[in-house]
Amino acid sequence: MKFHWRPSAAAQRLVESIAPILQIVLGATGAYAFAHFVLGHEVPLLAVTVTITSLGFTRDARPRRVAETAFGMIVGIALSEVLLLTFGQGLWQMTVVLLVSLAAARLISGSASFALTVGIQAMLVHLLEAPAGGVFVRSIDGLIGGLTALVVTALIPRDPRGMANKDASRLFEVFLSAVADVRKALLNKDFKVADAALVRVRRSQPLIDNWRMSLDSAISISRISPFLRKYRDELQGQVRLMRGMDLATRNLRVVVRRIDFLLRDGVARPYLADLLEQVEGAVRTLQAGLEEPAELSVAQEQLLEIIHQLDPKKFGIADQLREASVLLLLRPLLVDLLCAAGMNEDDARDELPAV
Repeated sequence: MKFHWRPSAAAQRLVESIAPILQIVLGATGAYAFAHFVLGHEVPLLAVTVTITSLGFTRDARPRRVAETAFGMIVGIALSEVLLLTFGQGLWQMTVVLLVSLAAARLISGSASFALTVGIQAMLVHLLEAPAGGVFVRSIDGLIGGLTALVVTALIPRDPRGMANKDASRLFEVFLSAVADVRKALLNKDFKVADAALVRVRRSQPLIDNWRMSLDSAISISRISPFLRKYRDELQGQVRLMRGMDLATRNLRVVVRRIDFLLRDGVARPYLADLLEQVEGAVRTLQAGLEEPAELSVAQEQLLEIIHQLDPKKFGIADQLREASVLLLLRPLLVDLLCAAGMNEDDARDELPAV
C-alpha cells in the first residue's frame, strides 16, 4: 500500500481538527487538575485518558456517544480492579482479566470499539502499579474523566453546526457538478462526460452519511449546550433538507444512468439540457437556503415551474419510450427537491402534471 501525503489535504485536516484539539486539551487539563489538586490523586492517569478517548476526533460528537465511550472505559477499570483484588497480578491473571473484560463488554454493547476500549483500560489497571489510596482510586479517576468529557461537550462544544453546513455544501457541489456535466453531455452528444458524472454521483453516499452524522451530533449537543440551543429549530429544518437531498441524489443516479444510455445514439437533446439547467439553478437556490432560510421559498417556486413541464406530451415525445422515460424519471427527483425545500410530499406529488 502506497502512502500519499497531500499538503492541501493535510492543511485542511489540521484546520478542521483545531476545535477538537482545543476541546480535548482543555478537558484533559481540567480532569487532571480536579483529580490532582482537589482530590489529591498523585498521578490521575485514567482521568486524563478517559477524557481524551471519550472526546476523540470522531465526527460523531453526540453526548450519547461520549457517555457510552466513557462508560465502557469506566467498566473496564472497575472490573479490572475487582479482579485484581480477587486474583492478584500475574500472567494467567492478566489473561483472565482480559477474557472477562472483553466478554462482559460484548454483552453490554454490540460496538467492537466499545469492547476494545474496555479491554485497554482493564490492561492499564492490571499492569500498572496501584496508586496510593487503593486500587479504586483509578475508578474515581475514570469517572472524573467521563464526567469532564460530558461537561466539556456541553460547555465548550465544537462547531457541529458549521460541520453540518460544510458537509451539506460538499454534497451540493457533487450534485450540481453532475447536473451541469450531464446538461453539457446532452448538448454535445458526449456520453463519456455523462459516464464521468455517473461515477461521481454514485460515490456521493458517504457525503450524505457524513451530513446526517454531523446533523445528529449538532442536534444532540444543542439539547444540552446553552450555546447551541438557539440553533435547534434551524438544525431541525436542515434535517428535512438533508432527507430530501438524500432521496434526490439517489434519483439523480437513476436519471444520469438513463441519460448516459440514451446518449449512445449520438443525438443531442437540447430540451432535456434546458430542463437540467433549470434544475441546476433551483438547486443552487436550495443550497443558499442553508444560510438564508427565505431562499427555500424561492427554490420552491423555481422547482414548481420545472415540475409543471414534466409531461412528455408537451415535448411531443409521448410515443417515444426512450425519450419519455427521462422525463418520467425526473418527476420523483423534482418531488424530492420540493420536499427538501419544505413542501409536503403529498402536495408536491399533486403538482405533477397528469400523464
